[in-house]
Amino acid sequence: MNEPSQHKLSLLEKSGYAMGDAAANLVWRGALPYLAIFYTDTLGISAAAAALLLLLVRLSDGMTDIVMGMVADRTQSRHGRFRPWILWSAPVLGLFMVLAFTAPDLSPEMKLVWAYFTYIGLTLAYTVNNVPYSALMGVMTPSHNERSVLSGYRFAGAFLGGILVMGFTPMMVEYFGQGDSAQGYQRTMYVFAALLVTLCIITFVTTRERVESAANQASLGQELKDLAFNLPLIIVPLMAISAFFYSLTQGPDARYTLDPTITGLVCLLVLAGTGYFVRRLIRMPESATTPSQRDLIDLLTNKPWLMVLGLGFLTMLFNGIKYGVVAYYFTHYVGDAALAGIYFMVLLAVSIVAALTAGYLGRLLGKKTLFIISLAVSGALTCLIVFLPPEQYLWVFVIGGAAEFFAAFMPVLTFSMLGDTADYSEWKHGRRATGLFYSAGTFIQKTGGGFAGALVLVVLAGYGYVGTDPDTIKAATAGMVHLMSWIPALFAFLAILLLVVYPLNAERMNQIEYELRLRRREAGVSDS
Repeated sequence: MNEPSQHKLSLLEKSGYAMGDAAANLVWRGALPYLAIFYTDTLGISAAAAALLLLLVRLSDGMTDIVMGMVADRTQSRHGRFRPWILWSAPVLGLFMVLAFTAPDLSPEMKLVWAYFTYIGLTLAYTVNNVPYSALMGVMTPSHNERSVLSGYRFAGAFLGGILVMGFTPMMVEYFGQGDSAQGYQRTMYVFAALLVTLCIITFVTTRERVESAANQASLGQELKDLAFNLPLIIVPLMAISAFFYSLTQGPDARYTLDPTITGLVCLLVLAGTGYFVRRLIRMPESATTPSQRDLIDLLTNKPWLMVLGLGFLTMLFNGIKYGVVAYYFTHYVGDAALAGIYFMVLLAVSIVAALTAGYLGRLLGKKTLFIISLAVSGALTCLIVFLPPEQYLWVFVIGGAAEFFAAFMPVLTFSMLGDTADYSEWKHGRRATGLFYSAGTFIQKTGGGFAGALVLVVLAGYGYVGTDPDTIKAATAGMVHLMSWIPALFAFLAILLLVVYPLNAERMNQIEYELRLRRREAGVSDS
């Protein structure tokens, strides 16, 4: 069951693939830590309104992730299924990156409308770019070990993009704005948008799709019609959970208030109803289902995929909360906004080293064991930050950097394990919807990031934070400390419990990979 040499990827191809996530993270890691503070402190939106915006747009965007996964799976071109989308979407993504950080001179109501328009456009363009990009990893090589290494390169590229946008944004905003933060943000994004397009072109040129799957016979129109019928099974429960979450954490300046008891009861009813309809769908005979329904059934009955989905969500909360509060923490608690950019650069430099070693450590220890170690150590170190006073910020750099080394393993392992669950589905059902499986990865990022960003803002709103009122800012610094420490660590510890029962260990995956290789050879399907 040794891996053939043709399954190994060249350094050029792995590095070229990594540039695609460097491009995506000019958006992702630019939006996650800076868009919230841009909304509250530059555009002038209230923290509660910004929290609701981030949460609603991220959750609704989950629908487009799934649609894009299906569209990419059914794309036919001489360049493959996934690579063309990376190229086509890059200019649009760069455009909305600029627009999202533009502060027009409008009324407060129209500023909120502008924020919704540009943020929706940004997340849609990101979906069209990043869902096919993520799925590309699943067809570049059939080797689960090689995918682990490739995932490490991918996230090394992601963290490199993060260093550029998170580390240099404060300095560039100051340089281009000369005291005008709105002008500074916009001109900074011009630079990053041009770089984004260049990096996407590099990924398109240097990568290749190798693993083929049987063509889907249903038309895309029929598939989307079926999806529109079945998608509420995913979206409605998320909306109910979101309403309950918001009702528990809404701040005193919330524009709309929800009763926690009512939203809790509605959430329970929605979850019970969803469970009933899912069981009915799963019990339907295969002859009575459409291809998209079979894809959905494959997902819902794939326990490893559901577990990876949960792991990705919890780890995104862990990492997203920490990153989302950094700008607030250093600006208002430590008292030096410039330290936020330096801190981001330290974290991401550490993350690049961790990402490049994650695949090799995963081979040595196994993905499951490495994941548990990373969660336990990073969570414990993060908790220590609660004890540090503002003048000891250097210890924040030391402890935060050490915690980030282990935290950087988490997205690498998550996306590598998504490929494993796609292999498991092909092994179990004889079907492989790579784009749909990997759309879960961006879905995790967006929903987890949405909840993380919203949680940061609603906790601050709960302390009465108003970005333009110094008195409320001082009163909210305790919340910033909690968000930097024990609040995100809770989600890391919860993720450990889920990993304990995860079934796809290294031995199981080697066996699945071997059997799939034999089946593909017998069917005359290429995987090299």
